[in-house]
Amino acid sequence: MTTPATTTPFTPSTPTSAAAPSLDGRVIALAHYAARAALETVLTRHDLTFQQSVTLRVVAVADGPVTRKEVVDQVVDSLKIGAAEVRSVLDELATAELVAAVERPTEAGLVAITDAGREFHARTTAETGAVSARIYAGIPAEDLAVAGRVLGLVTERANAELAAGR
Repeated sequence: MTTPATTTPFTPSTPTSAAAPSLDGRVIALAHYAARAALETVLTRHDLTFQQSVTLRVVAVADGPVTRKEVVDQVVDSLKIGAAEVRSVLDELATAELVAAVERPTEAGLVAITDAGREFHARTTAETGAVSARIYAGIPAEDLAVAGRVLGLVTERANAELAAGR
């Protein structure tokens, strides 16, 4: 008498703590670059660079018009790139009519997202969100919370090192 073969559904293996690498700069960098490359496959389809995406997001999530300086400061802090590069990216977004200058008698140097920019941001955010969902699928919420706390602390300490000029 033969027993029917059973199939086991595929489930991603979770490495045991003995097999899992310890968190260090290399592990963080490998995860960052792999996830960023996956994100950039979406952005490339829309002829958008990573820097443009990050800059557009700052303007898109603002409650209203935001000063160019605020945008530049946030992106410089996030991406650790020069202010001149961010200003150039803002100009590229304006040329593409995704953001526009807003002139108010009491405030100068404001930018706001355009209707086209809002639609563009929504579309690319939805597409990159789907990619992110697949990347993080099946990872327990507790593990993500721990990783978030650890990476937040690493970021804080690295920023302190940069500020100290070491």
